[in-house]
Amino acid sequence: MWSSVFIHSLEHPAGGYKKIFESCDELAEPIPAHVSGKIPAWLTGSLLRVGPGLFEIGDEPFYHIFDGQALIHKFDLKDGHVTYYRRFIRTDAYVRAMTEKRIVITEFGTAAYPDPCKNIFSRFFTYFQGIEVTDNCLVNIYPIGEDFYACTETNYITKVDPDTLETIKKVDLCNYLSVNGVTAHPHTEPDGTVYNIGNCFGKNMSLAYNIPLINAFCESNYFVFVETPVKINLLKFLTSWSIRGTNYMDCFESNDKMGTWFHLATKNPGEYIDHKFRTSAFNLFHHINCYEDQGFIVVDLCTWKGHDFVYNYLYLANVRQNWDEVKKAAMRAPQPEVRRYVLPLDIHREEQGKNLVSLPYTTATAVMCSDGSVWLEPEVLFSGPRQAFEFPQINYKKYCGKNYTFAYGLGLNHFVPDRICKLNVKSKETWIWQEPDAYPSEPLFVQSPDAKDEDDGVLLSIVVKPGVTQRPAFLLILNATDLTEIARAEVDVMIPVTLHGMYKP
Repeated sequence: MWSSVFIHSLEHPAGGYKKIFESCDELAEPIPAHVSGKIPAWLTGSLLRVGPGLFEIGDEPFYHIFDGQALIHKFDLKDGHVTYYRRFIRTDAYVRAMTEKRIVITEFGTAAYPDPCKNIFSRFFTYFQGIEVTDNCLVNIYPIGEDFYACTETNYITKVDPDTLETIKKVDLCNYLSVNGVTAHPHTEPDGTVYNIGNCFGKNMSLAYNIPLINAFCESNYFVFVETPVKINLLKFLTSWSIRGTNYMDCFESNDKMGTWFHLATKNPGEYIDHKFRTSAFNLFHHINCYEDQGFIVVDLCTWKGHDFVYNYLYLANVRQNWDEVKKAAMRAPQPEVRRYVLPLDIHREEQGKNLVSLPYTTATAVMCSDGSVWLEPEVLFSGPRQAFEFPQINYKKYCGKNYTFAYGLGLNHFVPDRICKLNVKSKETWIWQEPDAYPSEPLFVQSPDAKDEDDGVLLSIVVKPGVTQRPAFLLILNATDLTEIARAEVDVMIPVTLHGMYKP
């Protein structure tokens, strides 16, 4: 365990991080892992993770970190033994690419072009057949009822078998919900209710946001939706893509004058609260937690300062650069920061100019402006030069939507994932796990069966050490209380970067 101050000077001159962005083969069958340390007897289940596993098709490369074809990974833990298995998800994007030996469906940052073997008239008309949305479900996996689905940010999710990793079927959410796309980060209530944020095409070439609900009942009182200055240009999405072969990234635009808006709605009944909460511009990809306390909504976020779109810095050409060039690019990118915002529920216009936040444990403020909007200033919970606390996790089962203390995250050092972090959001104390030339994934919290405290449990992360000749990847098990190592299960294969996943008991 190293201190967070010590961590800031760590360098990666050997560039081993490039290996986590290289293609790999799937496995014919699970392989045994070499276990060191002692795995807790109660830890019996599967760690499921997804991410890009194929970064090119023949001679055609994918260009963005969110383009590689979806690969699902599984570490099985039972009676102190561990096996590792992985398979590509048989999406339409993958199957057709393998069949035609080229990129067939446009991905996030990579455009697909017509089949060069077709004659000129066939290629011409292919451009006018409309947008074929990708089903490359490489971002996350989550349960709905008794089933499990891999997902990305489009309207397609893919049902998979968590035991065999077999692809079962493709599901188009447009057949069930009024959406054109949903996020890969749904919120699941204790009773199994699943919420997500989606968008649909509105009037006058606009996008409307909506909140799809799967299942029935939820006890929480509010939705908080954060609207950042990064937008989809719908006109470009619907027209220029099909004509010129552009990709998803080409359709994003950033408004340097908009700032960021917080929208509030009640859950039951579902009604929009017409208070305008606003603050300075930031990017946002992951929320940590949100809860109601004494008439206020507390919102903890992993932010990136400014309106410049962070995904612009996640092209594979950038993250595969030598270390000095990676650092230069990160210096131009928005600065990451963990922030706490507080939204007052009881607002009166006559309180103009007054800080409306009276919670004793935060320095976040909310001030009524002359136009009736409420200007928010955050409390900074964590900040380090080009050091991001990202891919956040909490004791989700017990503390999602509640006043909590601990968050766990993947530490990004100039966009390179090189450490696992724990943050006390009340005291701002941090703990770090790190090894030289080791590149972990998002840490998942698993609560101990006899847990008494919020952080009684373990963290699970896949770690890659590209410089090691034998068993270069392993499942890491950490004590969530102090981030000391409990055990590791090493395998003799490389494992590429994974994005999100879940633990299935």
